[in-house]
Amino acid sequence: MKKLTQIGNSWGVIIPKAFLEVMGINPVKDKIDVDMENKVLKIQKAKEEK
Repeated sequence: MKKLTQIGNSWGVIIPKAFLEVMGINPVKDKIDVDMENKVLKIQKAKEEK
C-alpha cells in the first residue's frame, strides 16, 4: 500500500524501480500515458510519435 504525496497543488505516488523495469519504462527518457478506466488509474509507456 502506498501513500499519496503532495506536490504543489497536485498529488503523486512513488512508482518502485522494479515496476518501471517490468513495464519497460526509463523514467529519464520515456514519456508515459495516464488514463482512468472504471475508476482504475492506468499508466503505460507512451507510444513513440513518428
